[in-house]
Amino acid sequence: MSGKRSIFEEVGTARTEAAKPAGGVIDKGRGGARGAVRVWLMILFALVMVMIAVGGLTRLTDSGLSITEWRPVTGALPPMSAEAWAAEFDKYRAIPEYQLQNRGMSLQEFQFIYWWEWGHRQLGRVIGLVWALGFIGFLVTRKMPTGWSMRLLGLGALGGLQGAVGWWMVASGLTGEMLDVASYRLATHLGLAFVILGLIAWYVFQLGQPERVLMQTRRSREGKLFGMSTGLLHFAFLQILLGALVAGIDAGRNYTDWPLMGGGFFPPTPFEIEPLWRNFFENDALVQFLHRMAGYLLLIFGVVVWARSRKSPNGDTRFRFNAVLAMLLLQMVLGIVTVMYGAPWHIAILHQVGAVILWVLILRARFGAGYPKAQSVRGAAA
Repeated sequence: MSGKRSIFEEVGTARTEAAKPAGGVIDKGRGGARGAVRVWLMILFALVMVMIAVGGLTRLTDSGLSITEWRPVTGALPPMSAEAWAAEFDKYRAIPEYQLQNRGMSLQEFQFIYWWEWGHRQLGRVIGLVWALGFIGFLVTRKMPTGWSMRLLGLGALGGLQGAVGWWMVASGLTGEMLDVASYRLATHLGLAFVILGLIAWYVFQLGQPERVLMQTRRSREGKLFGMSTGLLHFAFLQILLGALVAGIDAGRNYTDWPLMGGGFFPPTPFEIEPLWRNFFENDALVQFLHRMAGYLLLIFGVVVWARSRKSPNGDTRFRFNAVLAMLLLQMVLGIVTVMYGAPWHIAILHQVGAVILWVLILRARFGAGYPKAQSVRGAAA
């Protein structure tokens, strides 16, 4: 009979392709160009990473006070003539850093530090332009993923705030007897940069998967590990702020012995400044001591979180926390080497870049605990 199948017919040839399950309510909404937005954010992420590194080098070369005015638009053009350079140099010679520290500096030496600060500010303008073009472009073409407009607008607002904080920081070193910017303002500026970088990284992670997949994987969240990684993230942020305080007062160039400080566990003059609270921001001995102690505690807590991650049934999650522990150990070594060599710029900048990498790896591990990747029955990550 025509309806019967030959016994020699392969079973596979008679199979019909299973219909794909229809998407749920989430899939019916406007998905937007998630991939394109993700690429745009990755470009912003790379630019912000470079910005943090250039900012660190600007600080390490004592270039941050070379431009004494805040001109967000007209400042995009550098001096174009000998007269313009002379005018900029005259403005710099009027501030305390020149009068008390760099008196006698040549125009050529001034141009060196000027280009560092100008480049730092120019990169900020580029980041703002890339954000604006991307954000407006996705809105106009109606490619913005549902629910993402306010989040991405918030990134732009934080970027604008960062520019204002940067000038607030620079302004602190232009009057009085300040030879550098106020360390707490530097810490605010760097801390906000890490917040922006962290948000971009988190958004990149989220946009890497469809919303329905995120909702499904979130049901498998490892709550305790997610919470511990959140604590580790906050602890790392505190250590980053302490590192900025160290950089702000050049505390890393003093007390170059390790593991002791000045021959003892506790530095010899931790509270010599009056009033007492100023020591936590301006005393190089106390600030470096706090940065060291926080580093030790961060490593210990990192090991505890890593040990907890070993209990995860997800191989991908375990791998992510392995990377965090490895970077924690490397960052500790970089910190010790930076101190023992008196914080030369080429080692100090590696330490700062290491902080950026550690920050992103912690975020990545936290995302893995919150949205575990699907894996096969054997336990290998899919």
